[in-house]
Amino acid sequence: MHKILVTGASGFIGKRLIQALLQEGHEVYALLRTGGISIVQDKPDNLHLIYGDLRKRDALSELPEDIEVAYYLMHSMSAIASDLSDIERQVAENFVASVKGTKVQQIIYLGAIVSDSKLSLHLKSRLMVEEILKESGIAFTILRASIIIGSASASFEIIRDLVEKLPVMVAPRWVKSLCQPIAVRDVLFYLKGVILNPQCMGCIFEIGGPEVMSFKQVLLEYAKIRHLKRYIFTVPVLTPHLSSYWLVFITSVRFSLASYLVES
Repeated sequence: MHKILVTGASGFIGKRLIQALLQEGHEVYALLRTGGISIVQDKPDNLHLIYGDLRKRDALSELPEDIEVAYYLMHSMSAIASDLSDIERQVAENFVASVKGTKVQQIIYLGAIVSDSKLSLHLKSRLMVEEILKESGIAFTILRASIIIGSASASFEIIRDLVEKLPVMVAPRWVKSLCQPIAVRDVLFYLKGVILNPQCMGCIFEIGGPEVMSFKQVLLEYAKIRHLKRYIFTVPVLTPHLSSYWLVFITSVRFSLASYLVES
């Protein structure tokens, strides 16, 4: 069993990953920005909570020196920020500086699948973080994912709310964009499977389900599974900015997150 750091511990993936690692007997150090957040119902002896903000250099001052693996699951999409890249860079660099003071053998990063087309600010920042982690001098494994299907995933919450609430949708053109959805249990399988795996060191893997489909197809597939009749018509007049406001009215996802996801 290993000593493992999980940043972004209160997030959609972080919480599930911590549960899975604890069940396998690993000793987990979970970084939380603030107190009062529940990760597990009954805190086991092999879970250690660290409170700190990685925008500050000393956020991981309580981290033990003999940590072996560090997961980087951080993002800064909780608010619209004109300096998103600067924030992401600062957080990633502070993370690297902190884990360099330990005996960590591997950094594992969950990023985003990107194409060669024009990238959004969010996706550019994801690639920038990759470069910072790769240049750290520490062995890395990078997993890139598209839409992750599972309760509390922002993308999935948007899909669910739209289909459940709207029998007829007048949708923007971005619903024709392609994605490769993957189930959260499969993401966890990969995140655990690469731990100190020699064949995964220094590698980047794009992970996804078996099908590439448009967002429109994803919506209709969800409707099919739920036995709901849904009709989607695309129009050219809804800009990404306007459609972000539209999503906020219909779904439970906050504007900042909807905006970054739509732009991406």
